[in-house]
Amino acid sequence: MSQTGKSWTGTAGKIVIGVFVLALVALLFTEHRMHVLGWAPLLLLLLCPLLHMSMHGGHGGHGGNASDDTAPTTPAPPSPHRH
Repeated sequence: MSQTGKSWTGTAGKIVIGVFVLALVALLFTEHRMHVLGWAPLLLLLLCPLLHMSMHGGHGGHGGNASDDTAPTTPAPPSPHRH
C-alpha cells in the first residue's frame, strides 16, 4: 500500500518550524543574554566566509572567466554628485 497524503514539510509545516525556531531563539536570547552576547563576535567572524561564498555566487567568483577574444569594456563615467 502506498500513501498518497501530503508531506508535513509543505508551506504550513515550514511556517510551524519557523515559528518554533524563532521562539527558541527568543527564549535563548532573553534567558541567556550574556552568553549569547559573549559569543556574538565569534559568530560574526564565522559568518564572514559564508557571506563571502554566497556573495561571489552571482558573478563567478574571484577569477575572471571572460575569453581572450572579447574586447575589454570601458567603465561608465561617474555620475555627478547631487544633494
